[in-house]
Order: sequence, then structure tokens, then C-alpha cells
Amino acid sequence: MLTKRIIPCLDVQNGETVKGINFVNLRSAGDPVALGKRYSEEGADELVYLDISASIEGRKTFRELVSRVAQELNIPFTVGGGIKSIADISALLKAGADKVSVNTAAVVNPHLIDEAAKAFGSQCIVVAIDAKAVEKKWLLTIYGGREQSQINALEWAKELQERGAGEILLTSMDHDGTKNGFALELTAQMSEMLSIPVIASGGAGTMDHFADVFTIGKADAALAASVFHFREIPIPQLKKYLQEKQIPVRI
Repeated sequence: MLTKRIIPCLDVQNGETVKGINFVNLRSAGDPVALGKRYSEEGADELVYLDISASIEGRKTFRELVSRVAQELNIPFTVGGGIKSIADISALLKAGADKVSVNTAAVVNPHLIDEAAKAFGSQCIVVAIDAKAVEKKWLLTIYGGREQSQINALEWAKELQERGAGEILLTSMDHDGTKNGFALELTAQMSEMLSIPVIASGGAGTMDHFADVFTIGKADAALAASVFHFREIPIPQLKKYLQEKQIPVRI
């Protein structure tokens, strides 16, 4: 059985890790490379770096950061945020990222996923799905959660797999930031339906939540931010706990 992955997520603005709630009241959490190294040493399996700087200068700063991360880290890392084209993907992979995460751009231009998978290989292409429960259906939200679409999240995930996506990063907008647990039913539905890995995101608050998303939710990986940044859940303790629950993890 494949081991389940624990993935800290770092939001980056102009070269610094930031923390906040819904991108409000952002404050620095320090150097993203140093924080990434700490997570690597603590036993994180992978990292995700999200560029939340919108400016051109921010993009340049982010590429430089990706190069620094690649030189210092010995675990795989994914980068995302504002990726819109094959050129964007190419630049970040050349800078040293192992994978890229695309979200709204895939909705605007689904052929981008086909082209990216052919150009770089499915293993490099992660597609993020931000889903919200609307009248008993899970529908896609886009543009950082600001716009509600009528696209069914489960059907979209199936299409993405067919187009060549290598992984799905699934976030429940209803659970995100609540620390009340992941969207288990949605995650299980998607995990059972797809043959590619599903990374669950949104709602981690306790070690039990991680155990639940791996067992009930059938997720391949679990992503979280604040519980790791604030050391509310130390990664070594989390992995020991999961191992005691008979959940396969890399120690």
C-alpha cells in the first residue's frame, strides 16, 4: 500500500511566507526557504508554495524563490498561483519546481491541461479544485473563491483526469479555515471515482481529522497550513499518531 502524504502549504507574497485569514490581515511568517527546510526536517513528504502576489514583480520574485527552494530542499514541492500558460509552467519547472498547480486557468482553457500533460508529463500537473456545496451539489468556485460557477466538481475532476492531470488538490470552501475537519464525503466520492491521487485540503484542526480523511475520505494526501505554521500539530507527532492508527506513512 502506498504511504499517505502530509503536505504543508505556504502562502508567499513578495518573497515572504504570510499568514492570514482569507488573505486579510496578512503578516510575515518568515523566510519560505527556511520554513520549508524546517518542514522537510520534521518529516513533511512534500510542500506546496502558493504565490499570492499579483504583480509582475511578484512573479519574478516568486521564480527566484523557487530556484532557492530547489537548491535547499530534498523533498518534492509544488508551486501554484496565477499560472495561466504553458510558458508559466515551463518557467517554474525550469526554476526547479517538481510540480505546478493550476486552478482557474484550467476552467478558462481546459486544453491547457492536455497541452501541459503532453509537454511536461502528467506527473508534473496538479489541478486545484475549490468546491462549495450548493443545493446538495458540489460546484466549482474560481478566481480564489470569489466567483461561483455552475460546474459540477466531481464531473470536472473526471474530465481533468481524462485530459492528463496527474493529481487533484481538492479544497472544500465550506470547510476551509474552520478547523472542524475535512469534507469527508466529497473527498471519498472523488477518491473512489478517480485513478489519480487526491490531495485533501480545507478544515484540518486535529490529528483525528487527518486520520479520518485518510480512512473515511480515502485521500492519498492531506494538506494544511496554519496548524503546521503555528505548531498546533507537530508533523513528527502526527505521523506517529497515524502509524499507531495503522495508516501507512513515511517516518
